[in-house]
Amino acid sequence: LVGAVGYIELAYARQIKLAYAAVKKSSGAFVLPSVDAATAAAAGVAAKLSARSDYRISIVNAAGAATYPISSFTWIILYQIQPDVDKGKKIVSFLKWALTDGQAAAAALDYAPLPSAIAQRLVERLATVRLGT
Repeated sequence: LVGAVGYIELAYARQIKLAYAAVKKSSGAFVLPSVDAATAAAAGVAAKLSARSDYRISIVNAAGAATYPISSFTWIILYQIQPDVDKGKKIVSFLKWALTDGQAAAAALDYAPLPSAIAQRLVERLATVRLGT
């Protein structure tokens, strides 16, 4: 439809070469979507996350001139107790890789890497997953 507005993730928009626009922040500034702008939005909540065990937090309208105003985290729901030891080890191993070495591949895939303080906190949280019943 002419004039319609939709929302898809930046990676997909770039992959299919879809046009996208800057979004107006509550401050009045317009910010284009980018990997750096999303990571900057996440960085603003790093201190809040370090003191929490509940990671449900929004980064919409994050403070800062260079933050993309409609950025969001992607959450992973993981059982604290993994009854299948082998499967649990593989899941934890993959997530640890994603939060450490895997972060280096994020930007090349048009995904925003997590600020290191957040990634480190999540690695620490992974260490609390129990394998077996």
